[in-house]
Amino acid sequence: MEPAQDLRELLSWYVEVGADEAIGEVPVNRYRAPTRVGSPAPASTPTQASSPPPSASFTSPTNSIPPPSALPSSLTSTDNVTKSAREMAAAAMDLAALAEALANFDGCALRGTATNLVFADGNPGSQVMIIGEAPGADEDRQGRPFVGLAGQLLDRMLATIGLDRSSTYISNILPWRPPGNRKPTPNEVTICLPFLRRHIELVNPKILVLVGGISAQALLGASQGITRLRGRWHDYTGAGAGSDNAGPIPAMPIFHPAYLLRKPGMKREAWRDLREIRRRLDDLGGA
Repeated sequence: MEPAQDLRELLSWYVEVGADEAIGEVPVNRYRAPTRVGSPAPASTPTQASSPPPSASFTSPTNSIPPPSALPSSLTSTDNVTKSAREMAAAAMDLAALAEALANFDGCALRGTATNLVFADGNPGSQVMIIGEAPGADEDRQGRPFVGLAGQLLDRMLATIGLDRSSTYISNILPWRPPGNRKPTPNEVTICLPFLRRHIELVNPKILVLVGGISAQALLGASQGITRLRGRWHDYTGAGAGSDNAGPIPAMPIFHPAYLLRKPGMKREAWRDLREIRRRLDDLGGA
């Protein structure tokens, strides 16, 4: 691999883990008194010259990151990471094995900043699988999807069409919370998508409900926003989709509850989508 390519990949990895600023080449000694203009610099004592006070010692983030040649192979290329994710996901024969594979997967930097793996909640034997975008702070603390304010609204939305967490199964595109609840990056979505596709295979639902634009775009391969995607059925045709069904899995994109909390005027459209999901379930003879 060319040195320039090594450097580009290392810089990309720095950005993904949040190291996006170069402050300086050497640490700044904050315990040294500032030098005033026109005054001589204070002489340092032998103790000061040999080592800083114990409380001041720390490891610079740049010094703690190994050079490109020492990085795990899974971190050197998105293609390598995605290939590893596909292999690990394909080897999982049930949901417990898939959750364990995700817990052991080191190809996504979000794993190092999150508190908990947020795998799923609800009934894996249900006909409806709901897929959101990424965990938030509440979900990260509890290790369960949709438990914050948006999750409480989602529960109320489901209740209006006779569903709850015992009759649905809920997961996310990303199993780890992005720092600061930021929007997932395309790289993060690409890396985690093989696990979600295997997740859908193992659950084998009759209907997918895609909550939010990121979820809909990732699973449908669409470029339109949620406003254009919602309100009509799409076919999910991912690898292994519909393995026990007669074809692709019907998927309905809906507004994310967090969006509805900010834009309550859009609840009318959300209600229409929910009624369409209820109608489809009735046609299937479902819950």
